[in-house]
Amino acid sequence: MIDNREIVEKKKLGLGAVTVITVLAIILVVAGVICVMRLIGKNKVYGSAVGTETTDIGTKDDSLEENQIMYKGKVYELNEDLVTVLVMGIDKETVTEVGGQSWDADGEFAGGQADALFLMVINPHDKNVYIVAINRNSMADVDVFDENGKYQGIFTKQIALQHGYGDGKEESCERQVKAVSRMFHNIPINSYAAISMDSIPELNDELGGITVEVLDDIVYPEYDMNLHAGETVTLYGEKAYWYIRLRNENVFNSNELRLQRQKQYLTTFAAEAKNQATADVRVAVNLYNTVSKYMVTDIDINSFTYLVTEFINYDFDVENMYSLQGEVIQGENFEEFYVDDDALQELIVKLFYEPV
Repeated sequence: MIDNREIVEKKKLGLGAVTVITVLAIILVVAGVICVMRLIGKNKVYGSAVGTETTDIGTKDDSLEENQIMYKGKVYELNEDLVTVLVMGIDKETVTEVGGQSWDADGEFAGGQADALFLMVINPHDKNVYIVAINRNSMADVDVFDENGKYQGIFTKQIALQHGYGDGKEESCERQVKAVSRMFHNIPINSYAAISMDSIPELNDELGGITVEVLDDIVYPEYDMNLHAGETVTLYGEKAYWYIRLRNENVFNSNELRLQRQKQYLTTFAAEAKNQATADVRVAVNLYNTVSKYMVTDIDINSFTYLVTEFINYDFDVENMYSLQGEVIQGENFEEFYVDDDALQELIVKLFYEPV
């Protein structure tokens, strides 16, 4: 005689085993999907780079291999495992519509100026992330187009204007990447992310606010800003936006003061995002979903998955952040920053090359 309780128990065991197998299968599928996404993302990140022409840093001779240079008597080789991303903060407040085209107040064809420019360098060899802050007023070779999109040639202008000569989307980004790569002696740039400054309040509050020590007086009653150097404050909402956006145009070299605030905020934001994302990967996903509404980028979800999972534990602090050296002069209408090319070449060799 068969015990019904035994049958029921066997059914329970059977269902339990099936459940476990199903869960394991789902885990394996998810893990497989992530691995595939990482692989696709890695191939995409490393497979598309602007600026692959031969650099003119140092000297070349027949004894050197293709990616090697002679610099100050030593042989260096380009680190081809680097991932470089140009991050652009785009300001479109000055844009108006004239005859169906976007123009700024100075009559430039405008997809929005790149008010903030940061070149992010991810180095798998020493597991560090480096940031190079580029002064928006850096005088560089800029590809100029007229209102009909016809190419006019290369002119020396503030590098922030390059983004404006385009559609405000992929075209503008690609032209900005090309200009920055050219300024950096054709160093390869793998990806770009152009983020509207309007995103700052929402991104800032996604992390629960960002705490900083105020670097200089920011007193603008019309924007409800009354911050003084040395104060420690937690920025929320619009205050975060204005902290990195405002500058006193009556003060000479005001953009450099603002750039220091942008560097400080970016470093602090990145550190806080890393800490929270390490504890809960959903933080990174939420930030990506939030910024996607304000961003033009060639970093798709596969590339994002690869970058986050591969580099989230890399070191990044204020010591890894650099500014270009140079001289500011007052131009006919606006400030002009002239990069010290010797110092730039030295920085490029330090971050992008390794001694042989």
